[in-house]
Amino acid sequence: MDVVCSGVVLLMILPIAPVAVAAAKESAVNLLEAEALRKSGWWGDTTTATNVSAHCHWFGIICNDAGSVTEILLPVYGIYGELTNFSFSSFRNLVRLDLSRNELYGAIPHQIGALSKLTYLNLSSNHLRGELPSSLINLTHLAQLDISVNWIDSLIPPGIGNLTSLVALDLSHNYFVGSIPPTLGHLSNLASVNLSNNILNGTIPSALCRLTNLSQLDISFNYNVGGSLPEEIGQLKSLIELKLSSNQFYGSIPPTLGHLSKLTSLDLRGNELYGAIPHQICALSKLAYLDLSFNELEGELPSSLVNLTQLALLDVSSNLIESLIPPGIGNLTNLATLDLSHNSFWGLISPTLGHLSNLDSLDLSNNHLNGTIPLALFNLTNLFRLDIQWNQIYGSIPSEIGNLQIFKYLHLGSNRLTGQIPPTLGNLTALVNLKLPYNHISGSIPSEIGNLRYLESLDLGSNRLTGQIPPTLGNLTALAILDLSSNQISGSLPLGLSDITSLQILDLSSNQIRGPIPTQFVDDMLKPYRPIFTLNLSHNILSGTVPSSLIQLSDVDLSYNALEGELPCDLGFQFGSERFVGNRDLRYNSTLCGASPSVMGNHRHHTLYYIIVLGVPLLVFAITGGLVIYICCFKKVEVELMDNKHGDIFRIWNYDGHMAYEDIIKATNDFDVSYCIGTGGYGSVYRARLPSGKVVALKKLHRLEGENPNFDKSFRNEADMLSKIRHRNIVKLFGFCLHKRCMFLIYEYMDRGSLFCILRDETEAVELDWVKRVNLIKGIASALSYLHHDCDPPIIHRDVSSNNILLNSQLEATLSDFGTARILELDSSNQTVIAGTFGYMAPELAYTMVVTEKSDVYSFGVVVLETLFGEHPREFLSCISSQPNEPIMLKDLLDARLPPPTNPLVVRNLVLATALALDCVNANPKCRPTMQQVVNRFEVGRREPTRPLHTIAVNQLVSPPVLSLPDQTYTVV
Repeated sequence: MDVVCSGVVLLMILPIAPVAVAAAKESAVNLLEAEALRKSGWWGDTTTATNVSAHCHWFGIICNDAGSVTEILLPVYGIYGELTNFSFSSFRNLVRLDLSRNELYGAIPHQIGALSKLTYLNLSSNHLRGELPSSLINLTHLAQLDISVNWIDSLIPPGIGNLTSLVALDLSHNYFVGSIPPTLGHLSNLASVNLSNNILNGTIPSALCRLTNLSQLDISFNYNVGGSLPEEIGQLKSLIELKLSSNQFYGSIPPTLGHLSKLTSLDLRGNELYGAIPHQICALSKLAYLDLSFNELEGELPSSLVNLTQLALLDVSSNLIESLIPPGIGNLTNLATLDLSHNSFWGLISPTLGHLSNLDSLDLSNNHLNGTIPLALFNLTNLFRLDIQWNQIYGSIPSEIGNLQIFKYLHLGSNRLTGQIPPTLGNLTALVNLKLPYNHISGSIPSEIGNLRYLESLDLGSNRLTGQIPPTLGNLTALAILDLSSNQISGSLPLGLSDITSLQILDLSSNQIRGPIPTQFVDDMLKPYRPIFTLNLSHNILSGTVPSSLIQLSDVDLSYNALEGELPCDLGFQFGSERFVGNRDLRYNSTLCGASPSVMGNHRHHTLYYIIVLGVPLLVFAITGGLVIYICCFKKVEVELMDNKHGDIFRIWNYDGHMAYEDIIKATNDFDVSYCIGTGGYGSVYRARLPSGKVVALKKLHRLEGENPNFDKSFRNEADMLSKIRHRNIVKLFGFCLHKRCMFLIYEYMDRGSLFCILRDETEAVELDWVKRVNLIKGIASALSYLHHDCDPPIIHRDVSSNNILLNSQLEATLSDFGTARILELDSSNQTVIAGTFGYMAPELAYTMVVTEKSDVYSFGVVVLETLFGEHPREFLSCISSQPNEPIMLKDLLDARLPPPTNPLVVRNLVLATALALDCVNANPKCRPTMQQVVNRFEVGRREPTRPLHTIAVNQLVSPPVLSLPDQTYTVV
C-alpha cells in the first residue's frame, strides 16, 4: 500500500516539476534584481530599501506579473553618483529606464548593452561624460534614446544604424564631434532626430533625406555643419519641424523645401545663405514659424508670402532684402512677431499692418522706410514692442500712441520726426525703454512722462527740445539711463533727478543749462550705492565751483561751461583735466597736483608767449616737412583700390581728400544731425551711405576740437594706427580726410552699436546670448593678442572698454577707437600720460605712468566680467579684493536676463572665460597673463572637464599667484 501511495505521489509531482523549477529560477532572478536595486543606493538606507522582497512596490519600480522589474522610472529623483555602481546585467526584462534630470556623473558603462529588451532609455540632463559606449548598438529593440544635456564627448558611433527600431533620437546639448554618420539613414522608423548644440561638422548626409517618416530634424547650433542644403531634403515629406540654424550652410535655399507640405516650423537663421527667398516656400500653408534671419539673402520679399496665413512668427532680419513691405502682409492675422529689421526695405510703412490684431512685436528698424507713422498701428492693442529707428520716417508722433497701454519698448530714434512729444506717452505706464534720439523733435518735455514708473531708459538726445527739465522726471524711480543731450534745454539743474536711486548714466550735455552745480545734488546722488554712475554736463552754461564730492562718481565731464574757482587735484587726476577744459575761470595748479601741464581755459594767457616764440618756427618747419613728405610719399599712392568679397570697389583716400570730402558732404547732407549716431570725446560719429551703396561710419572732429593740436594728434594717430592693422576683430579704416573745414575718419559701419549700450538694453541684451558673448570675448582677446604680439612694433590700445567694442549685425565684436593708442617700443623706461576710461583702467596707473601690455590685459578682464554679468563688475571687483575667499557662486553673478546655460560646451566656456578674467584683473600686473596666453588657454581649455555650473564658486577659479613672463615695458615712439 505504501508503494502504491508513493507511486501516486510521484506521478502527481512529475508534471509540476518544470513549473517549480521555473518558479525557483524566477524567484532567484527577482531576488537578484532586488539586491541590485538595493546596492544602487538610489533609495537610501531606509526600511523600504532593505525590504528586498517588496522591491516591486518601491517608488519608480514597475514589475510584471512574475515579479520581474520591467520599468525603472526615477526622473528628478535626486540621484547622485556613477552608473558603474548599478548592475545593468541583472535586469534582463527591463523595457523602460528613465534616470533623467538627476546628478549622475561619469561614463555610461558598457554593461548597459546587456538590456536586450530595452525600448526606452532616457539619461538626459545629468553630468555624464566620456564616450557613448559602442555596446549601445546591441539594444536593437530601442525605440527612444535620449541622452541630451550631458557632457558626452565622442563621435556618434557609425554602428548606431543597427538600432532599426529607433523612433526618437536626442543627442543634443553634448560635445559630439565629427560628422553626422550616414548610417542614420538606415533607421527607417525614425520620426525625430535632435543633434543640436554639439560640435558636429561636415554636411548633411544625403542618406538622411531617405527617412520618409521623419517629422522633426534639428541640427541647429553646431557652428561647423555646413555646405549647401541638399536638394533631396524635399523628400522628407513627413517633416513638421526643420531647424538648421546657427551653422555654416551656404548657397541658396533649395526650392524643394516647398514640397514639405506638413512643415509648421522652418528655422534657417544664422547661416551664410544667399540669393533670393524661393517663392516655393510660400506654398507651405501650415507654416507657423519662419526664421531666415542673419543670412545674406537678397532680392525682394516674395509677395506670395502673404498666403502663409498660419504664420505666428516671421523673421527675415539682418539680410540684404530690398523691396517694399508687401501691402498684403495684413492677411497674416495670426502673426505675433514680425521682424524685417536690418535690411533695405523702402517706401511707406504699410497701413495694412494695422490688421495684425495679434501682433505683439514689430521691428522695422535699420531700413530705408519713409513717410509718416501710420495711425493704423495704434489699433494693435497687443503690441508691446515697436522699433522703427534708423529709417527716414518724418512727421510728428501721433497722439494716438497713448492707446497702446501695454507698450514696453518704443524705439523711434534716428529718423526725421518733427513736432512735439505727445503728452499721451504718459499713458504708456508699462513702458520700460523709450528712445527718440536723433530726430527734429521740438517743444518741451511733457511732464506726463513722469507717470512712466517702470521706465529704465529714456533717450531724447540730439533733438531740438526746449524749456526746462520737468521736475516730474524725479518720479521715474526705475530709471537707469537718462540722455537729454544735444538739445536746447534751459533752466537750472533739477534737484529731483538726484533722487532717482537707480540712475547710472545722466547725460545733459550740449544744452543751455545754467546756474551752479548744487552740492545737495551731488550729495543726494551719492546716498544710494551705485556700482557705476556717469555724469555728463559738458557744453552748458553752468557756473560756480566744482563740488569735490564728485570724486566718488565713476565718470564726470564738466568741460565747456562757465565754472570757476580751484579744481581739486583729485578730480583732475582721476577724470583727466580734459574733462574740465573750456571753463575760462577754473584754475588747476598742475605743478602742485603733480600732473602734466594744464589744458584749462584760464591758462591760455600763460602760454601765449610760448606760442608766439616757439609756435611760429615750428609751424614753418612742420609745413615744410609736410610738403616734402607729401611729395615723396603720398603722390606715389594717390588712390588705392580695394575689392571686397562682393566685388565692390572702395577707395582709400590720402591726405588730398577732395573726393572724400565731396562724397561725404553729399551722403550726410553736410553733416546733418539726422545722420549723427553718437558723440564722443574727440568728435561725432555719422552714418553715411556713399554713392556706391556702401554704408560707412565716419568720425568727424568737433569744430573746436579740430583746432586743438591734441585732438589733431589723436586724429592722425588713429588714422596711422588703423591703416597698418589687418584683423577681423579690429574695426576697418576705409579712408580718412583732412580738409580746411573739417577732418574725419571713415570706418566700417557696425550697425548694432557698442557693447556698453547693448548690455544696457533689455531686448538687445537677451539677443546677445551666451554663445555670442563667449565668441565676442574670444574675438576681442584675439584682437588684443594681435596688437601686442603680432604687430611690429607692438601696439597698446590703452582704452579697452565696453564703449569701444562695436558689434555688427551678427553681433560679432570689433575693437575700435584708437585715438589714445600708441605704437610702442620695447625696453624703454620712459613714461606717458594716463589714458583710458575710469572703471577699466589698471590700478597700477594710479601710482605709475609706465605703460605695459598688462594695462590692456586688466581692461580686457573687466570687459569680460561685464559681458558675463551684464553690468560693470565694480562691486564684485571690490568684494574679491577685500574678501578673496568669499564663496560667491558663479551662477548668481551671471546675467539674470538670460536663462542659465545648459549646454555643457557653453558652461565650460563661461567658466573658462571667468577664470581668465579673474587672472587678468589681478592687482599685481606681473601675475596677469599675456593676451597670447589668454588666446592659447581658450584653445586648450575647450577639452577640459568642469563641474556643473551650480557647484562652482568664483574663488575656486582664481589661479595661484604665479608670476607670468617678465613684463615688456613700452613707451611712445
